[in-house]
Amino acid sequence: MNFDPSSQAGKLRLALFLTPPHPCGYLNDLMASTLFVDPHYTMTVATYRYLLERGFRRSGSQVYRPYCGSCQACIPARIPVDSFKLGRSFRRVWKKNQDLQSSNCEPGYTEERFALYQSYLGTRHDEGPMANPSPDDFIRFLGCGWGETQFIEFRLQGRLVMVSVIDQQPDSLSAVYAYFDPALSYRSLGTYSILWEVERAKREGKKWLYLGYWVEDCQKMSYKARFHPLELYRQQKWGLMTREESASTSS
Repeated sequence: MNFDPSSQAGKLRLALFLTPPHPCGYLNDLMASTLFVDPHYTMTVATYRYLLERGFRRSGSQVYRPYCGSCQACIPARIPVDSFKLGRSFRRVWKKNQDLQSSNCEPGYTEERFALYQSYLGTRHDEGPMANPSPDDFIRFLGCGWGETQFIEFRLQGRLVMVSVIDQQPDSLSAVYAYFDPALSYRSLGTYSILWEVERAKREGKKWLYLGYWVEDCQKMSYKARFHPLELYRQQKWGLMTREESASTSS
């Protein structure tokens, strides 16, 4: 399969590879397929920007998107940051975490980051392909050889309690992953990570924060509907999530 995006550099022709069907990681009892950009293609930030705008994501250095035939449950989502406002519940989360110190760090493996990652996955993903990660798994999943990636460390009295991995784009930020101390779940750190990224995007004059995929019937992904206005990519164009969709997800 070929893909022919336009860019400032002219026409690019990308080979895409479709995986065989495999169990869906979001919806039980369904099979899924994934479309990958040729891993031998020399990816650039500019090309990834084009692909990101069209529903692709990265896992490590590989760029992909779900491609499941009749099922279209995985919908790319992004926040238009200039339109986003802190509601009452978000203000509480924001205030609760103002004692955290954040710092922009070089991406990559450290023993401290990996120990927190192990603790998080041991609580949230103790089964499946992410369980029992090795240092190589950590690097392959979060690292990227071609992107402008940062690891944002959040510390409480000097102790590392959360790491947010973000990709810089000229007009956006992309939230790759966030993991945190499961003992601090009462702080809603996952929510705070997104709020922090929205504020950073605003400060830097970015237009969007990309959140990956929204899956309405998957509890682990449905939380994204709380961040509205939320734009969804459907039928090859971005549009706002409807109030009905937002209400059904939060109900």
